[in-house]
Amino acid sequence: MNRAEFRFYAELNDFLPPERRFASFACRFQVSGSVKDLIEAAGVPHTEVDLILANGESVDFSYLVRDGDRISVYPVFESLDITPALRVRPRPLRQVRFVLDAHLGRLASYLRMLGFDALYRNDYRDEELVELSTSESRILLTRDRNLLKHRVIQYGYAVRETNPRRQAREVLERFDLFGSVAPFTRCLRCNDLLEEALKEAISDRLPPSTREHYEEFRLCRGCGRLYWAGSHYRRMERLIGELRVLAKQPPSS
Repeated sequence: MNRAEFRFYAELNDFLPPERRFASFACRFQVSGSVKDLIEAAGVPHTEVDLILANGESVDFSYLVRDGDRISVYPVFESLDITPALRVRPRPLRQVRFVLDAHLGRLASYLRMLGFDALYRNDYRDEELVELSTSESRILLTRDRNLLKHRVIQYGYAVRETNPRRQAREVLERFDLFGSVAPFTRCLRCNDLLEEALKEAISDRLPPSTREHYEEFRLCRGCGRLYWAGSHYRRMERLIGELRVLAKQPPSS
């Protein structure tokens, strides 16, 4: 029986059973397989991995693990420049866009509220999520770790938090998006962009009290929904403030 030693670093340990976290452990196998297959067999989706070292040398996912190998697996590096090394994931996307699974509807609303392109339907099948992620270069957000193990997915992230507000904070931190927040620029219902609407042009659609008290309006160019700075707008403003406060706090354990 062949034997290789694996060690996972930093947040990749979230995917491992307690006895394997932050420690080296043996992986036994009869026939050499790709390091990608063995990493995912340990429970870590390949979309979470950024750098693999085999016996101190950088390798890609196709590397065939051999008897006696020492494999070190690293997550995304936020502050360390590893350009000379071989990363196993593609370069970061120029335009960050998301597609979310059926369990992350509230998170999708929060991301849209913050101005991010976030596709969501509560009836997306796994095959549709994979297709949207790959064909439109969207980051697949999911709590189903097995979904991220689809071979064709290049951009994906397993959301750890269960509370939607903390999920929003987690995603903003993971992809360094706090500087890209553009509140109230995207429709909460259909995800399309909002544009300014002249009051005179849409006055026949407004309730009398709204027509009397508000002057500025936005119109979704997709579904035609109207927005103005009412009580719902003020609640969303408070939520954005809370997210900014959370960003300054240490992550939950």
